[in-house]
Amino acid sequence: MNPNKLIILPLTVAAIGSCTGAKNKKDAPVSMDAQKPNIIYILADDLGYGDLSCYGQQRFQTPNIDRMAREGMRFTQHYAGTTVSAPSRSSLMTGQTTGHTPIRGNKEVAPEGQWPLPDSTFTLAEMLKQAGYVTGAFGKWGLGYPGSEGDPNNQGFDEFFGFNCQRLAHNYYPAYLWHNQEKVILEGNSGERFVEYAPELIHQQALQFMEKHHNEPFFLYYPTTIPHAELLVPEKYIKPFRGKFLPEKSYKGAEPGDKEFREGAYGTQPEGHAAFAAMVTLLDRQVGEILDKLKELDLDKNTLVIFSSDNGPHLEGGADPDYFDSSGPLKGYKRDLYEGGIREPMIAWWPGKIQEGTTTDHISAFWDVMPTLAELNGIETPDNLDGISFLPTLLGKEGQQEHAYLYWEFHERGGRQALRKGNWKLVRYEVSDPAKTTTELYDLTSDLGEEHNVAAEHPEIVSELLKLMAGARTPSEVFKFR
Repeated sequence: MNPNKLIILPLTVAAIGSCTGAKNKKDAPVSMDAQKPNIIYILADDLGYGDLSCYGQQRFQTPNIDRMAREGMRFTQHYAGTTVSAPSRSSLMTGQTTGHTPIRGNKEVAPEGQWPLPDSTFTLAEMLKQAGYVTGAFGKWGLGYPGSEGDPNNQGFDEFFGFNCQRLAHNYYPAYLWHNQEKVILEGNSGERFVEYAPELIHQQALQFMEKHHNEPFFLYYPTTIPHAELLVPEKYIKPFRGKFLPEKSYKGAEPGDKEFREGAYGTQPEGHAAFAAMVTLLDRQVGEILDKLKELDLDKNTLVIFSSDNGPHLEGGADPDYFDSSGPLKGYKRDLYEGGIREPMIAWWPGKIQEGTTTDHISAFWDVMPTLAELNGIETPDNLDGISFLPTLLGKEGQQEHAYLYWEFHERGGRQALRKGNWKLVRYEVSDPAKTTTELYDLTSDLGEEHNVAAEHPEIVSELLKLMAGARTPSEVFKFR
């Protein structure tokens, strides 16, 4: 870590046009506790809007996450940074949309890792570290290969344990994980063995982080790999679900000896339905253990816990999102910029501070998390953030600002863009080739499923939103549409 980075960045970051026109600067923290509130942000991987029972899932239950919703606040209009992992997480870490954040696509770096966040990036972790938090990340990173300027230890995290590379994170019984700069070899997964299940190892490290730092304010970022493909889970977890979701869906994947076995290729799964239900159930159990650990450590009244997902449900590795109605009432999947690809569950839990059993339709997004946590701690944020704090909504206070509009872009499959202003949603596909570009307009008030393109009926609205879209991004030398 460059120690000077944390001092000079807020003064030298170039101001970029904000999507909100709002600044998030506060003179004093909202919390009246003598100690800063702990913050835990749990990020599921490819969990759809409809994959939790508190959001309508019917085939299995998620009682612990439901408990969070019952004792906290459930958001119905919360959006990911975009529709795939790395850029969505970059948006979360920087408080910027994919029109401004440094990482705007999934870009591999050989032999391991993804294109790194630049050293000049001022991240959520650095902001909280400056404010006196101990910071830890446990799970999947994907924002810079080991030792790079984008490595989590170089972007504000005191401790990291998990997968640096999101491609290697496809495999749940990996050959190794990273603990800071140390490669931790998992001997139980050598050869053809499947003994050490990464989500369990990562989870235990996260709980130990909470125990170790229970006497000081901590920020725990928990980007789990569940339920991203591959669909693989220990026998003890899948057994209760076996035979309950017939007919099953099978997937023939990489086996020991195959090319890319444990190098990112998805493994074989003959019981995809049971495996998926078991994985989400395990995630739910781990969320419950985090809440229980807070209670055990007497930290529950002074900890804000947020749960969300990085993008919509995937179709890889034997997944069957239609069977589970993973997108709920929404259209699309991962890699779409329709609502099913970007609208995510979000639940906020803070006993005694967030009114229990509340639901909000406040429109929010990943880039709002950084200014929200800044306001919580009385931190002045850089001028280049696109987000607005949703802390007033969390605490039931007046004065909640609203977005002028929200913007997303996606750099695969011909390039895609989307913009929401109020209840109007503009979606453009094939933007890399103007001859093929499509323009669609939806009124989310009456057409949540985006079934009726009304662009021809409202040319003036299309024109307005296209102008906003043109100004919603800055050029990137790395991530280009054309």
